Amino acid sequence: MTRIDVPSHVYAGGWEHFVGGGVATFDCNSDSFPDLYVAGGENPAQLMINDGGLGFTARTPEELSITGLTGAYPIDIDSDGITDLAILRVGEDMILRGQGDCRFAPFEDIGFSSSDHWTTAFSATWEGNNTLPTLVFGTYVDRADPKGPFETCDASLLYRPQGDRYDDPIQLEPGFCTLSMLFTDWARTGRADLRVSNDRHYYVKGGQEQLWAMEETPRLYAEEDGWRPYQLWGMGIASRDITGDGFADVYLTSMGDQKLQFFETGSSPAYKDATFERGTTAHRPYTGGDGRPSTGWHAGFGDFNNDGLDDIFVAKGNVEQMPVAAMKDPNNLLLQTSDGDFVEMGEAAGIATYDRSRGGALVDLDLDGNLDLVVVNRRADLEVYRNEGTGGNWLEISLTQDGVNRNAIGAFIELRSDMGLQTREITIGGGHASGALDAEHFGLGKSDKAEVRVIWPDGAEGPWQTLSANTRTEMTR
Repeated sequence: MTRIDVPSHVYAGGWEHFVGGGVATFDCNSDSFPDLYVAGGENPAQLMINDGGLGFTARTPEELSITGLTGAYPIDIDSDGITDLAILRVGEDMILRGQGDCRFAPFEDIGFSSSDHWTTAFSATWEGNNTLPTLVFGTYVDRADPKGPFETCDASLLYRPQGDRYDDPIQLEPGFCTLSMLFTDWARTGRADLRVSNDRHYYVKGGQEQLWAMEETPRLYAEEDGWRPYQLWGMGIASRDITGDGFADVYLTSMGDQKLQFFETGSSPAYKDATFERGTTAHRPYTGGDGRPSTGWHAGFGDFNNDGLDDIFVAKGNVEQMPVAAMKDPNNLLLQTSDGDFVEMGEAAGIATYDRSRGGALVDLDLDGNLDLVVVNRRADLEVYRNEGTGGNWLEISLTQDGVNRNAIGAFIELRSDMGLQTREITIGGGHASGALDAEHFGLGKSDKAEVRVIWPDGAEGPWQTLSANTRTEMTR
């Protein structure tokens, strides 16, 4: 991969910006090329416009030049076909309405309001027949608690719409200092539940990773439901069907080893650890000479060499100056092999820098069918890499439906090729403070075509269609 020149941008700030540092990728000017909106912490956030040739121009309208921003997620909240933005902040969170041509303004008619807190995670889904999405903001430490920061984790805030407006949020408690969250229909029952990954503060009160059943009154899955208590210093969630059984598996970043967990097919939310068996621990730096444990942040699945097997990217970096953790901690690029194991290729790919990385994005920036890479760094410049791989064939698929939930969040894409079955759930959330609303990328290996169908959010099954390799397709309901 080749690092390209982009306008200088740094995520910076004091202890409130040790975490966060995300990037939103979406097309804000309708030219098909993904643009970047990058958190700045104490610096103003920046919008970078993609010129189509992997050149970027910083063109930040006043309404997006926001300080205190930890991350952002693109979402079409009002289903008007123009992408909006959920803004995560140290301060009041914001929902901005897209007006076209990369312009935004506050929503004035949906009732959303936010108080002052430290927000570090976000996810969204559509429930039932609601016209507006359900939103959840994951919070970190209660900065107003004089006993903090330890034992002062704040509650997550769930906004469920009532008609065409939002009421005051529901507090999801206990909160254990959330750093990533994801609405996912993990059992493919037609209902998305909320997975939450939490930081180390929860050890003080015996907390754990969480999965909320999104019933009329949300409740935590417990051991009697099949949920297994699981503790790590959770930073990011990535979700993808790795085993080919049609159900999403998860990758969880942490301080120390990262966790790959496979879903044990059934009606209970049980996952088994496959980290050591598949070689995905990424628990210490692979170059640079620092043997202390790694610190993982953003994680993402994607097929970097288009061989039909998903790979894993992990953004790494010391929180600040933690002496027990590596200071030279290069980002990981774990390529999946034909036997299902993963091998480290970060240094060979040219992405093994030693900056304190945080958020990131795996996205085809120049529409050449290869996944490129964006990395946000704390107190160091943004990195953007072009993937010049000469791997296999590919497909890029986006979904559209009329009316509510235009981007079909909650749908599943099923793709059959000579490589087998690939299943992709369309979600908003996960990662570390970083969100994407872009075409779904599939590697095909040597297959020159694939059969594709969509299971739409309400469960309706679309017909199987044959698509030629190396094309971009919008599938409309």
